[in-house]
Amino acid sequence: MKKITISVIAVIALMLGVIFLIQNVNINRIGAEKYYVQIKEGKKTEGRADSGEKITYYEYSLQGFDENGQEKTLSFTANKDLRKEAFLCLYVKNNGVVSYQEVAEGELPDQAKEKVKGLHS
Repeated sequence: MKKITISVIAVIALMLGVIFLIQNVNINRIGAEKYYVQIKEGKKTEGRADSGEKITYYEYSLQGFDENGQEKTLSFTANKDLRKEAFLCLYVKNNGVVSYQEVAEGELPDQAKEKVKGLHS
C-alpha cells in the first residue's frame, strides 16, 4: 500500500511539473540566439485572417546586437504597437525572430547596450 501511495504522489508531482513547464516556458526560446534592440517606429499594417476578420499588426525592422556586440538586421511583427524607446530581447532561430520580451536597460549585456544606445544618440 505504501508503494502505491508513493507512486501516485510521484505521478501527481510529475503532472504538476509538466503543467508548470507548459505554462511558464516558451518552447520557441529554447536554443534561440538572443539579440537586443531598442524600439523605434513600427509600420502599422492591416490584413484579414483566414476567417475574414480584420486584423492589425505592426512591422519592425531594427538593428539588433548579441551579447558580444555583433550586429544583425532583424524584422518581426507584433500584434500591438510596441512602446517607443523600449528595450527588447529578440529570440532568433534560423527562420527569424520567434519570440520577444521587453527588458530593462540594466538587463542588456554591456557590449549590446553600448551598441544599441549608440544607434539612438
